[in-house]
Amino acid sequence: MPLYQMFCITKHYPEYKHIRELIRQSATHVMNAGGVVRKIDSWGTRTLPQRMKRQGPYANVGESFPLQPEILEVVNKTLAFHTSVNYQIQAPPPYDNDVHEDLVGDLRRISDTDYLSEFDFHLDMYRSFKRVNDGHCGVYSRCYDSLYVTYLPIPLVLLEDGFGSQAVHIAPEAYTLAAAEFGDSLWFWEASLPRPLTGGLASLSGRKVLLIDGQDPFVAVDANADITGSYQSHATRQNSFFSSYRRGPDSWEYNLGNFAAHPHPLTDEVELTIEYPVQGQNVTVMLPYRSRFGSSSNNFTDSKTLRENNCIATLNTNGLDLYGVPPDQLVDYLGEPKPLAIYQQQPILSPVDYRERHPVNVFLDGSPLIKIDLSETLAPSLEPSNSSYSVAEFFMLKDNITGVLALDLKRAGAEQLIVDVTNNGGGYICIAHWLHRIIIGPKDTTVPQAGLDTTTRAGPLAQLIAKNIAVGHDPDGLLLYNPTQWTNASNQPMPTDGSWLQPRPLVINGRADAFSQRLGQECYPFKWQAPKRGLFQPEKIVIMSNGRYDRLSQI
Repeated sequence: MPLYQMFCITKHYPEYKHIRELIRQSATHVMNAGGVVRKIDSWGTRTLPQRMKRQGPYANVGESFPLQPEILEVVNKTLAFHTSVNYQIQAPPPYDNDVHEDLVGDLRRISDTDYLSEFDFHLDMYRSFKRVNDGHCGVYSRCYDSLYVTYLPIPLVLLEDGFGSQAVHIAPEAYTLAAAEFGDSLWFWEASLPRPLTGGLASLSGRKVLLIDGQDPFVAVDANADITGSYQSHATRQNSFFSSYRRGPDSWEYNLGNFAAHPHPLTDEVELTIEYPVQGQNVTVMLPYRSRFGSSSNNFTDSKTLRENNCIATLNTNGLDLYGVPPDQLVDYLGEPKPLAIYQQQPILSPVDYRERHPVNVFLDGSPLIKIDLSETLAPSLEPSNSSYSVAEFFMLKDNITGVLALDLKRAGAEQLIVDVTNNGGGYICIAHWLHRIIIGPKDTTVPQAGLDTTTRAGPLAQLIAKNIAVGHDPDGLLLYNPTQWTNASNQPMPTDGSWLQPRPLVINGRADAFSQRLGQECYPFKWQAPKRGLFQPEKIVIMSNGRYDRLSQI
């Protein structure tokens, strides 16, 4: 039998019981695998040659980088150009208690703050933008956000009993999912359970959770709602704590939820008190989080290669001069997923869709979509319709009159419709218009489009770009500031003399702002022939979701 030596470093505790439990678990794991533990030595408390952090090097590596002051300058200039955050200073009812963040004030505070590291600075910036509670407005860094993703094998769900009372539970499917996704790490969590539960991770599935870190579970739910961002509604942000599902490009996928998956390795462990009738009493377990290298992260061996491979901006990180690309390479460039695409809460567009430049409205988040297949017991058991594609699946229920998301289902006899937009992170603007049009029929609310007229920022830089385009600096019509890309509120072509972006001054929450005139439809006429009447009567349509969907789905 080979002889091995194992060297363990652990956090210092004044009480020996924590170290004793670690030694017991480590030795048990060796002996359960057929090994023998012959000797255990303790070297006592020592000072390490460099600072270390449990759960991998991610936060420690971040702390080794000094703050780059130009980052804040770039964020300030970009914010002023791309978006208005004056509405978020104080939102009107019903979101007045949910949206009240002054990002400009946050940036002033951040600029006056001394940070120990670039990671601390980024985390403050990241969370400040999250408090706006808008999934379209955020600051993301491939150097830090989901470089490592931190997991637990026990996603939580909210279940209702036969009396209508809801409670937090470990997902009934938790162990099946963990065995499939984290099979090489199960031993780590199995060994962390206290006796007599050691090795009994599967027995926790479906159990009711009474306390999280010694408090009512909804204290943790609400703490997550305060920092998760993306949605204005507090209830929707609460839902992000729990596991759910979504339709991926190839299959139904499982969403672990914010309790069981974190974009930053900042939490070492969680204490759960669980209802456990088998033991005749409640049990309290301490489960450690475990980090895994992000699926979109680039390998590195030290801080230098981390920086080079994941952090440093390239020529196309934030766009590229399209006229600086040789014409024969432009199609290939437009077909490449952009760096920000990994944070989109929808499948990455295909190269063909990039080249055709379909208008897209998508949520972003620091946790990229992770492909975890939904178990067969949870996935729809019905055969999808032949017209199903990618993230759109169509079903006819067994009553033969109810379709789930429609199209050719009408021809199959569907008389009523269920539309499920759960975890729909956004997508093609014109597809949303098209679905609304064919389902509801031709009305003033659907033709030429479904009330999604908008405006754009009209700050000094935007006006300057429009004026330069007017004198011939975008001959191929590649830029979104070209008036040929838009129509006015009457759906007529915009003038090409540069006047289309003349600002309409506004005062929002006491601050001056400027927007363009109202912009008209972008999609009409459709590529496809729309039916003359709506496919379903409005009272025969039900839309369902967990509240976590892009505003595009609200059509």
